[in-house]
Amino acid sequence: MSTAYENILVETRGEGPLRYGWITLNRPKALNALNDALMDELGAALLALDADEGVACIVVTGSEKAFAAGADIAMMNPFNFPDAYRRGLISRNWDTIRQVRKPVIAAVSGFALGGGCEVAMACDMILAADNAKFGQPEIKLGIIPGAGGTQRLPRAVGKSKAMDLALTGRMMDAAEAERAGLVSRVVPAAELHAEAAKAAQAMCGYSLLALMATKESINRAYESPLAEGLLFERRLFHALFSSADQKEGMGAFLEKRAPNFTHR
Repeated sequence: MSTAYENILVETRGEGPLRYGWITLNRPKALNALNDALMDELGAALLALDADEGVACIVVTGSEKAFAAGADIAMMNPFNFPDAYRRGLISRNWDTIRQVRKPVIAAVSGFALGGGCEVAMACDMILAADNAKFGQPEIKLGIIPGAGGTQRLPRAVGKSKAMDLALTGRMMDAAEAERAGLVSRVVPAAELHAEAAKAAQAMCGYSLLALMATKESINRAYESPLAEGLLFERRLFHALFSSADQKEGMGAFLEKRAPNFTHR
């Protein structure tokens, strides 16, 4: 990817017909605090990788010390209500990740607080290093989470745990985050990137149609009643029987060979 960014690093990795995108948040002196410039670049990179037919999935990560320590308070402090509302503070660029149809993995090491926790939760799965710390400490600033913290967090960890974190402002370590269901797994910090790469590379070996349909169907579970979600799942399940990848995948299984997916 040739685009030059100032606040993130972007590359494609992996082997085979499909590769995976790797985005590193890169404001180390600010512990990757999320300002407008960074979020604009992150959104642009996510959309570019999503549009790249050679990319199966995307990993978003930060530094060992901080995935993202939060939104940039210095950037937000001057806002009043009319400015925030008119200019779409957060709405304008933080929601771009919702447009991405391919799987997005958050590889979190160190602090993922406030907006950092919210960006991680907006991804499709979170791999956490054993030194990761999660939290929504906005209450300490006289505000509430504004990028999904009061909505995604209770869906992930339940009402009581979400209330605990958001009302006290305390941090939750990686072990507690895994027990609560916020993260999919915890690995030693030194192995985080290798584990994220392993997960991403595994996805690169599957049908892109099936990956995208799986993501869409699971996300629907958060946004619809069970009966509607089941109907949506069934329709996608049926629809994939019209794909070449379904024929290849099942045929390869029966013939005891590796499938050769064409993503059609």
